[in-house]
Amino acid sequence: MATYDSSGKTAKSSGLAVGITFTAALILIFAGVFGIIEGIVGLVNNDFYVVTQKWVFQLNTTTWGWIHIIVGLIALGAGFGLFAGQVWARTVAVIAACLSIIANFLWLPYYPWWALLIIAFDVFVIWAVTAHGRDLSDLQ
Repeated sequence: MATYDSSGKTAKSSGLAVGITFTAALILIFAGVFGIIEGIVGLVNNDFYVVTQKWVFQLNTTTWGWIHIIVGLIALGAGFGLFAGQVWARTVAVIAACLSIIANFLWLPYYPWWALLIIAFDVFVIWAVTAHGRDLSDLQ
C-alpha cells in the first residue's frame, strides 16, 4: 500500500520509521520469548517466584505461568507478522502489548524490576506500531 504526501505524490518510507518499527518487532519477539520462558519457569518450579508483599491480585505461579505463555505466544506471532508486513499484525501487536502491560502490572509483586522493564518495552512497541507500523509494510 503506497502512502501519499500532501501534494498527492507517492511518499517514500522514512528509514528511521522503518528502523523504529523493525526494532518494535524485535522487542515484541524477544518479549514473547522471555514471557514464554518466564511462564515455563512458573510451571516447572512453583517456589522460584516469591511474592514480596501482600497485593490485591494474587494467583499461584502455575496460573501466572500459563498467562505468560499465552501472552508470549501472541506477542511472538505478532512480531513475526510485523516482519512480514502483515496489516493484522499491527493490531495484534498493540493488543498483545496491552495484554502484556496488564499481565506485568499484575506480576509486579513477583519480579518488580523485570515487570517494569517489560512494561516500558510494551509502551515503546505500542507507540512504534501505531505511529510507524505502516512504513515497514510499505517496503514489502
